Amino acid sequence: MDDTFVIWPHGPYKLKEFLNHLNSVHQCIHFTMETKIEVHLPFLDIDIYRRPNSSLGYRVYCKFSHTNFYLNAASHHHPSNKQVVLSTLVHRARALCDQDSIHAEFVLLGDVFRRNSYNNRQIRRVLNHRPNISQPDDKLDSVTFLPYAGTIFNQISRVLSWHNIKSVGLPPKKLSSFVQPVKDSLGLRTPGVYSIPCK
Repeated sequence: MDDTFVIWPHGPYKLKEFLNHLNSVHQCIHFTMETKIEVHLPFLDIDIYRRPNSSLGYRVYCKFSHTNFYLNAASHHHPSNKQVVLSTLVHRARALCDQDSIHAEFVLLGDVFRRNSYNNRQIRRVLNHRPNISQPDDKLDSVTFLPYAGTIFNQISRVLSWHNIKSVGLPPKKLSSFVQPVKDSLGLRTPGVYSIPCK
């Protein structure tokens, strides 16, 4: 059991009593509890807050350690990879925010995108875009995955599209793929419980 949202009508003392009871059922199962701070309760990616009229409102929640650094616009990645970063954050805002908080979240996202080097035109386009459910493209015979290399990728994609082949740009390899791993392999490959004696 993980991440359970509970509305408890019996008061804080009985809630503490109930938590103690849950933790006494089995020695290997331990529950922790977070209660609202002022009128806010973070739950997964959502900040649930109580409005003045006692109804519940919702907005995006980020931890204090969150840096708002995403794939930079100047990085060497296919434009669709960069676009998907922006559209995913906008989609999350639309899915998690209520009408009272969506505008403030879009203002924040605009600022975050600017700090990640996206220009105003790109930001306006993604914030104003309304997703539509597209049907699969029957005209394409197959798909090929190519490393993204700027204009060369675009030229190859154009030629392949004449032959009804869609090109998908792969991001460049990470440095870790070129460097030897520093950890020794334990060599434990068969399933089971291992006993490793230590001195």
